[in-house]
Amino acid sequence: MPKRIEAKLLPLADKLSNNVVLKSLRDGFLIVTPLILITSLFLLFGNFPIPGWTDFWIKIFGSQWTNWFDAATGSVFNFTGLLSCLGISYAYGKNRNLIPIHASMVSLVSFLILTPMTVRVSATSSISAVRTLYLGPNGIFLGMFTALISVELFRFAQNRNWTIKMPQGVPDMVNQSFEALLPSGFVILFFFLIRIIFSLTKLGTAYNFFYSLLQLPLKNVGNSIFSVLLYIFLASILWCLGINGPSVVNSVWSPIFFVLTQDNLKAFQSGHPLPHIYTEQFIEDFSTYGGGGSILSLILIMLIVGKSKRIKGLSRLTVIPSMFGIGEPFIYGLPVVLNPVIMIPFVITPVTNVLISSFCFSLHLVPYTNGVMLPWTTPPLISGWLTTGSWRGSVLQLFEIILGMIIYYPFVKILDRQYLSEEMGKLESHLINPQS
Repeated sequence: MPKRIEAKLLPLADKLSNNVVLKSLRDGFLIVTPLILITSLFLLFGNFPIPGWTDFWIKIFGSQWTNWFDAATGSVFNFTGLLSCLGISYAYGKNRNLIPIHASMVSLVSFLILTPMTVRVSATSSISAVRTLYLGPNGIFLGMFTALISVELFRFAQNRNWTIKMPQGVPDMVNQSFEALLPSGFVILFFFLIRIIFSLTKLGTAYNFFYSLLQLPLKNVGNSIFSVLLYIFLASILWCLGINGPSVVNSVWSPIFFVLTQDNLKAFQSGHPLPHIYTEQFIEDFSTYGGGGSILSLILIMLIVGKSKRIKGLSRLTVIPSMFGIGEPFIYGLPVVLNPVIMIPFVITPVTNVLISSFCFSLHLVPYTNGVMLPWTTPPLISGWLTTGSWRGSVLQLFEIILGMIIYYPFVKILDRQYLSEEMGKLESHLINPQS
């Protein structure tokens, strides 16, 4: 059975992980991730989930204290659409063998061409300004498509030698700038015409088209328990085949979860109700613990009931890393890969966690995740508290870790008996043939 699954899924996983567009989307969001992570810490410090925290600092520094942190967080959160466009175009340009900085610069200009540059202040007048609404989370899908299309058009022009060749001896930087001149002009002209076309329609702008006809529907699809269950199921199956599951499925899901997370983050920053249950923090902090398959539960139950030297030794070595989300040593060391005994609970456990977490969040037993991005090595219980701002997040994590141990228990006993039998067989063989 595992061999049959492997034969079906491995080619598909290989195609997804090597698809240049999906790979560029994933890499582009990863370029932006460090900025979001750092400014999330500013937001977390400014809104630390301890009663009286904000009032304490306001008494010392005055009301301007919150403005300091708002400036740091707003520098990224208000421009995630713009930053995503830059990151994706850089990654896509690099993967298409272009000079990445040229690709990202022309994408930036293209994105700004499509962005509305006036703000209506009354029924009869408007001013020249750009609303951060267009540059933030709501503009992420526009930024994605602008990045991909602009880079592809730039590549199209360069491949047809629509370039200005400089004489020999000209410095490389000057030569590269002139080579990018005509392709850049071609891309900018294209997006200029696109802006005009949209202005003649009822939609008015490209932003309205991408947000209302693409981003909102995809958010609604991604923001469902069925989408998250499919994500977790596929990621777990791929781990069982020896493939880093999230690195493959994130190529498809990460843009959607990124937008949902940014929506919650924006609402949290503004003090508004959090809109979504399913975010990146939900996936990372309330479905798997210690790595794929929620292996922290597996390692802990092995520490308690394991009798074979192999299980006891491996679980002792890997329990600390798994508390910090590092699960690969255990997954490949046990191994989980193509192990028919462990594959079943390895898939069932995170799926069960998703169902329980969804139930608790839906009934508001636990507050929604606030969108604050923590380092991926943040241990459970701490991450549950910080991402929900409530001790109830930690309690839910503890409950799911214990439940995971219960799910894994009968399978661990089976595997432990197998390993014990193998060890006893080797010992008996050694006693009979001590020189072997």
